[in-house]
Amino acid sequence: MTDLAAVKAALKTQAVETPSWAYGNSGTRFKVFAQAGVPRSPWEKIQDAARVHAFTGVAPSVALHIPWDTVEDYAALAKYAEEQGVRLGAINSNTFQDDAYKLGSVCHPDAAVRRRAVDHLLRCVDIMDATGSRDLKLWFADGTNYPGQDDVRARQDRLAEGLAEVYARLGAEQRMLLEYKLFEPAFYTTDVPDWGTAYAHCLRLGDKARVVVDTGHHAPGTNIEFIVATLLREAKLGGFDFNSRFYADDDLMAGAADPFQLFRIMYEVVRGGGFTSEIAFMLDQCHNIEPKIPAIIRSVMNVQEATAKALLVDREALARAQAAGDVLGANAVLMDAYDTDVRPLLRAVREEMGVDPDPMAAYARSGWAEKIVAERVGGEPAGWGA
Repeated sequence: MTDLAAVKAALKTQAVETPSWAYGNSGTRFKVFAQAGVPRSPWEKIQDAARVHAFTGVAPSVALHIPWDTVEDYAALAKYAEEQGVRLGAINSNTFQDDAYKLGSVCHPDAAVRRRAVDHLLRCVDIMDATGSRDLKLWFADGTNYPGQDDVRARQDRLAEGLAEVYARLGAEQRMLLEYKLFEPAFYTTDVPDWGTAYAHCLRLGDKARVVVDTGHHAPGTNIEFIVATLLREAKLGGFDFNSRFYADDDLMAGAADPFQLFRIMYEVVRGGGFTSEIAFMLDQCHNIEPKIPAIIRSVMNVQEATAKALLVDREALARAQAAGDVLGANAVLMDAYDTDVRPLLRAVREEMGVDPDPMAAYARSGWAEKIVAERVGGEPAGWGA
């Protein structure tokens, strides 16, 4: 039998980091639909992130993206976040939006461009020092579009060299999280296309290098929970970028496309002992047609629901059925947990935490949406155009 008190206690410790860029205008490569009231600065992004935490109780940190969130005084930004009731989380690098990076960044054939990219990553570590952030999150758009365009093996050598220099700069309590992506914008070869490539580089670097699993960065049909189980087994899972996708990297709300997959992933996290502070649970989404703050609140709730169901799996009964070769019985144990309506449980957990049991309704009543539309007039809205 599952210990309900233990499940509730675990849910109260959950922390889902929200991304600063999700609060600004963002969307697809074809069109970004601007919304009223979006933040105009990192400071206003933090205000919105604080609202998400206030109404969910489990979103205590916000990730920054450099240079999108560049400020003059990062220590002051960190202090402001604390005053708002949150903290600054992972520092995400950007080596894909500069014209110099057309043929790559750390893998570029030109040493001068590689130097520029590595210097940016080192600057991100400086920012981590100022903000108290633990994690440096790296995603590279590097790759090639045509056979023969560049030396595939040489690009891996360049990647390893750049990563090693940045890794050596990390502080004792800091980590490097390396993300992979199947394809796009490089369509012939991508320099970090899969978990195996990311794992190989992290293994060579050392204990402070871990792999990030973005749930949208896989081919259709990929068994993501197997990847999660393997990385947990090897103590190389650093975190998640939660989102959903129907085809490729759609960056839709977590749990929207395949909630059963999210449940299966979270079960492997629970089963593998990964439900700890060692695993960074982050959202990585772009809200183009839906209101941004409610979409982020809903995403956090979706992760909570998947986690609650994963915690409800009767692992003793499952182990007995597995040991007996009872295929249908084992599957039934898992499905019993997934089919459980955990919303009453989560409402009770929120009430015990002093949070409104219905975060979506509480946000709607708060008047925050109307307040930011009225007050955030003028200036340049945060985001990127398409």
